[in-house]
Amino acid sequence: MTQTSDVILARMMALHPKIIDLTLDRVWRLLAALDNPQEKLPPVIHLAGTNGKGSTQAMIRAGLEGMGKSVHAYTSPHLARFHERIRLAGDLISEAHLTDILDECCAKNGGETITYFEITTVAGILAFSRSFADYTLLEVGLGGRLDATNVVTPELSVITPISIDHEQFLGNTLTKIAAEKAGIIKRGVPVVVGPQPDEAMEVIEATVARLGAPLIAYGQHWHVWEERGRLVFQDENGLLDLPLPALLGAHQIQNAGAALAALRHMGADETACEAAMTHAEWPARMQKLKTGPLVDAAPEAELWLDGGHNAAAGLALADVLAGLPARPTHLICGMLNTKDVTGYMEPLAAYAESLTAISIPDEMNTLPAAETEAAARSVGLRAASADSTMDALKLIAASDPQARVLICGSLYLAGHILRENG
Repeated sequence: MTQTSDVILARMMALHPKIIDLTLDRVWRLLAALDNPQEKLPPVIHLAGTNGKGSTQAMIRAGLEGMGKSVHAYTSPHLARFHERIRLAGDLISEAHLTDILDECCAKNGGETITYFEITTVAGILAFSRSFADYTLLEVGLGGRLDATNVVTPELSVITPISIDHEQFLGNTLTKIAAEKAGIIKRGVPVVVGPQPDEAMEVIEATVARLGAPLIAYGQHWHVWEERGRLVFQDENGLLDLPLPALLGAHQIQNAGAALAALRHMGADETACEAAMTHAEWPARMQKLKTGPLVDAAPEAELWLDGGHNAAAGLALADVLAGLPARPTHLICGMLNTKDVTGYMEPLAAYAESLTAISIPDEMNTLPAAETEAAARSVGLRAASADSTMDALKLIAASDPQARVLICGSLYLAGHILRENG
């Protein structure tokens, strides 16, 4: 039988009984067996944080490419296809290349226990080490200190806003979570820090002081704001007057600021900084759906897709909705059972006419639609359940054909939508 990446990835899922098990021992073992590819990467920019990592990475990549640089990029989870996680010098890894790299990692692992995320992260690092690029962007999967990406000494670290999420793995206070995120800070390596709650910032400042890592922090070393429909950024090098980010939402102003602070540290000029604003693309972050079966099923409706899934993401999403032209807005929502569902929904309740709950297809950790519906009612939303996104959409369109419909609640749901909707 011909090996495909899907076959090998399925085999990798069986190498460890737990989905998440935070330690770096297995990663170091496999990297050593592969002759330490993490030591052969193009200069690394390492990103951690609770919210905004992906958007910030996308803007940094757009800016570096605007400087004429080639960029490797690693992100997770993927939405529609695993290949999205590994971008080699601007292009998604090919099926043939991915299959070969995964097969090699499996062979070198020799059947030893290792998690899916760990072995696939090592595969990404191996691919990056063998392809030319000017920079490597590595996005943390979970936490930072014990994340599988934390095996590099980067040229620059970036920490985006920290909030409560993944408490079962990272701790139940901002101080504990910030300590995990700050685990990516390395001795003497500069770190760009986005806006933070006081408790998180205290942990970060103590860490950089202990490690002698130069701090480039929001509110101290750089500032960013929106003014008259433009983005204004200021640091010690002066003022930039730029277009607003292509990615929607007031929270993207802060993400853009972190990206610009990183780019300016690397010597980017104003043209590159403008490219960071105008050329960044990041699917399922308030992405407008324009074609496909869902659009065909409700041709008069306005369809949006967003993968945010925690309380901070709910606030950011509510802020985006508040800024859109007035139009009746209905939510189709599916969430994981590990998330703060009411914390996510509470800010959205003021901007939505209704919420139709669904279970995320083929996801063992989905919150059942009935429980999502109950949570919506508890925050004051008019709520119902449906068997699928299509069924939910048809219900909404039947009563409100010209509605704004936002499909939201999970990156796993967003990935399903992107696959099914073509």
